[in-house]
Amino acid sequence: MTPEQLITFATVAEHGNISHAANALHLSQPAVSGQLKLLQEAFGEPLYQRAGRGVRLTAAGEQLLGHAERLRETFRQAQALRDAMRGLERGTLRIGASTTPASYLLPYLLADFHGRYPDVVVTTTNGNTSEIVAALETLDIALIEGPPGQELALGTEVTAWREDEIVAIVPGNHPLASDSQTQPLAVLGAYPLVLRESGSGVRQLVERAFAREGVAMRVALEIAGVEGVKEAVRAGMGIGFVSAMSIRHEDNALHRLGIAPQPLTRHFSILMPHAATPSRAAARFMALCLGQ
Repeated sequence: MTPEQLITFATVAEHGNISHAANALHLSQPAVSGQLKLLQEAFGEPLYQRAGRGVRLTAAGEQLLGHAERLRETFRQAQALRDAMRGLERGTLRIGASTTPASYLLPYLLADFHGRYPDVVVTTTNGNTSEIVAALETLDIALIEGPPGQELALGTEVTAWREDEIVAIVPGNHPLASDSQTQPLAVLGAYPLVLRESGSGVRQLVERAFAREGVAMRVALEIAGVEGVKEAVRAGMGIGFVSAMSIRHEDNALHRLGIAPQPLTRHFSILMPHAATPSRAAARFMALCLGQ
């Protein structure tokens, strides 16, 4: 039994699939299967079973998993410490951001960061909140809408960041466009609605608000991305819900409506994997985010 075999085992258990684990580990599928085979031989009994296209842990595998996960987290912390000691010269920074912060905050943050640390190579990953949380193990820092909404890997720190208001939008010729600047959900729910895709932070917040008020939702369309919602509203598909910052440069084609009786607000969050030993680049980017 070797540390590499245990780390591979923990990754396979996390993904529930040997092929997906191989991609995450940057190994071939036969190499992963070979490490698992050697680990099972060391224990003398099956640690996992095939289940469709994936794998399912046996009782023995479940017992081993906790030890394997702790070893993997220790290894990651050692990697992070190594990266921190290298400093920012020719360093790298992997940033994940969900749709709203990726579109309306990250460009300004990146411009500021690049001006301060021009030799750091920055890569970005965009998606909705659940997609960014799922990709967290491949990132140094992530900016998401709202709380993570699911269990995070050991050692991940969550920091509440900026406040954001969610507003309803209607086309300029909509009956509500000439009314008050705020509308209760009961009024909005009487019209067809355009919602973001499942997993979107905005959608989760809107659905919870409607549920609290006991108002049914007439969903006319589900569409990915903020711009998709805005275009669907322009086309007359229904009332959409977006971050207020996403329409700050809009013309009169879209009309903004606040939500009564109280604004629908949320906090963006910053997720820092390996928070005990972040890379220096990640720590500097975090400080820049909080400073702004």
